[in-house]
Amino acid sequence: VLQNSIVIFQLIVYIPVFCLGIPLNTIAFWVFCCKIKRWTETRVYMINLMVADSFLLFALPFLLYFTKYDHPTDKLCFTIRNIYFTNMPMSILIITLIAIDRYIAIKFPLKAKILRSPLKSASICGFLWIMVMIYSYLRLKFHERKEQFCFQKQSIQPSYLLLFSIIFGYFIPLGIVIFCSVQVIKCLKKKMATSPHETKLMQKAVHIVSVNLCVFIVCFSPLHITLLLRFAVDVAGACPLISAVRASIQICVCLANSNCCLDAFCYYFAAKEFPEFP
Repeated sequence: VLQNSIVIFQLIVYIPVFCLGIPLNTIAFWVFCCKIKRWTETRVYMINLMVADSFLLFALPFLLYFTKYDHPTDKLCFTIRNIYFTNMPMSILIITLIAIDRYIAIKFPLKAKILRSPLKSASICGFLWIMVMIYSYLRLKFHERKEQFCFQKQSIQPSYLLLFSIIFGYFIPLGIVIFCSVQVIKCLKKKMATSPHETKLMQKAVHIVSVNLCVFIVCFSPLHITLLLRFAVDVAGACPLISAVRASIQICVCLANSNCCLDAFCYYFAAKEFPEFP
């Protein structure tokens, strides 16, 4: 009964996310690939973010199917899990890079000329793609023998690789995004006080940074907190709690995956309204 309720909840979330995500990401691709002529750091990061989110959208119908039916860990499962476990971390890391880029551009405008360039941004993204792909492949190869069904952790053995992924894949990036966003907001508010004619533009920029930060925290924090809880339950060997925690993870995954729909919306306005600092 609980599993059927989760599947219904997933359908309620994923159908709008899928139906909105495809056109929103397509429009964002068109804007960043065709309409914007000048290569900027923002453009590089946004194209990479759209690629990650598009692959994540592609994996959603399979994720839904594998949740409803106990699908074995075959080659199809391995491929979809590779796509999924590469692209969600990449979305998080690229959003972190956007936050760092804004922070450098606004806090250190003179040093930014040396530290920032579209080529450097592309190189960092390329390096991260390679590292995350390798890590995802090795992690899944290691766990493939342990799990019977796709996207279902049945064993109660604590996964220290999972703990590593949670800390380095989310909580450290979260700390960076919060720090950079707060510093950028403080800087923009100072600029409002010194330049009255730019106040409206700065207010829009403050609003965009705040919304991006809130979307990031609201979408990803519940999942990663629940995954930490699952790790704690496994360590404690609290078997009666496992089914409740597993159900919580499946619900929080829906919220995290909805981010691939919201990213295009948030960062399109960010690119449109956020002032480009030389």
